[in-house]
Amino acid sequence: MDRDALGSFLTRHRNSLQPADVGVAAGPRRRAVGLRREEVAQLAGMSTDYYTRLEQGRSTQPSSQILGSVARALRLTPDERDYLFRVAGLDAPDRHGGGDYVAPALLRVLDRLTDTPALIISVLGETLVQNEPAVALFGDASQYTGLERSEVYRWFVHPETERRRYPEHDRDRQSRAHVASLRAALGAMGSNSRASELVRELSRSSPEFVSLWERQEVHRRFTDHKTLVHPELGEIEVDCQVLFTEDESQALLVLTAPPRTEAAGKLELLAVLGSQQFATER
Repeated sequence: MDRDALGSFLTRHRNSLQPADVGVAAGPRRRAVGLRREEVAQLAGMSTDYYTRLEQGRSTQPSSQILGSVARALRLTPDERDYLFRVAGLDAPDRHGGGDYVAPALLRVLDRLTDTPALIISVLGETLVQNEPAVALFGDASQYTGLERSEVYRWFVHPETERRRYPEHDRDRQSRAHVASLRAALGAMGSNSRASELVRELSRSSPEFVSLWERQEVHRRFTDHKTLVHPELGEIEVDCQVLFTEDESQALLVLTAPPRTEAAGKLELLAVLGSQQFATER
């Protein structure tokens, strides 16, 4: 671990960012050249003291999870993230292996979407980042770990909770879409990937999954018109639009409704009231 190189790298990239670059309000009388340390710490989900020690070369070797969170907070490119890991004394992550890394280009768009649900997901259906309306609509995905992070896994292993967000008449279609999407991910990621691990675990735990897997259907479906069920607001009809990264490993999903419709009013209510009142454990 090269503490001096790590500290200099973090400081340089923190100073190169402005609050607007990461969706943070600048506030009056701001003197910082770039982001404040406490702002980076908040974005990365860690204490200001720990992040300060990282910059000042006073910390122990950070974990890969910590470095991934810092890379996301500082909007690092894949090459910059690899360098961050190496100067911290760790191997650079497999760029095709998933994890918490989020493409900076998608994050920049998400930062500007505050009035409608939007989230960034991986090819395995893992929610990587959500805005407040998305948390209010779907619940807080940050609570999940391991295979539970994949919506595909939860859909088949915990159907009693995961499927409540869809009307009963649409659940079979969603099941087929999940399986077809996972097969597409397996084809892209290979037999030694986390996609393969998901297939093995679901094959052991869900007869429904096995039956659908045997259909050999392959496709990825994001752009869609669908009805979601919110525990307080009821059914909400939304249009789902998608923006992919170049390698299609991540996607930004944006949910909207036509202006002046009942659904649009419900989405506005989510945006105004946020997740505190409406989000429930799923």
